[in-house]
Amino acid sequence: MLISNQNKVIYSGTGRRKTSTARVKITPGSGQLVINGLPGESYLQFSPNYLRISCSPLNILGLEKEYDIYVKAEGGGLTGQADAIRLGLARALCSINQDNRLMLKSEGLLRRDARIKERKKYGLRKARKAPQYSKR
Repeated sequence: MLISNQNKVIYSGTGRRKTSTARVKITPGSGQLVINGLPGESYLQFSPNYLRISCSPLNILGLEKEYDIYVKAEGGGLTGQADAIRLGLARALCSINQDNRLMLKSEGLLRRDARIKERKKYGLRKARKAPQYSKR
């Protein structure tokens, strides 16, 4: 989705994973990442893995220093939020240029990971764990 205000073009995309949701907005800039008002490195606890996952759509397209990324992430943990940011960023990049879609789709970055926690069933202790069986 394209939003334009005061000569500033903003592209946005939403990503979800498990119970996490990330609303991603990108603008042309210097490559900074801001998540919930904090620098991306400190929000993701300086984990190179989470940073690599979050920015992988930009790395694949070679646009690391072209756009500033602003994220509102909520729910879940850091792993789910990093994956949600990746999906939201990939969707936002597709709205910039349709040619980006082919590259991102072939890498599997536009696929929503549908795995979520299974609900607890009655008569069981957890989703599948049954109480101990006693024969006598």
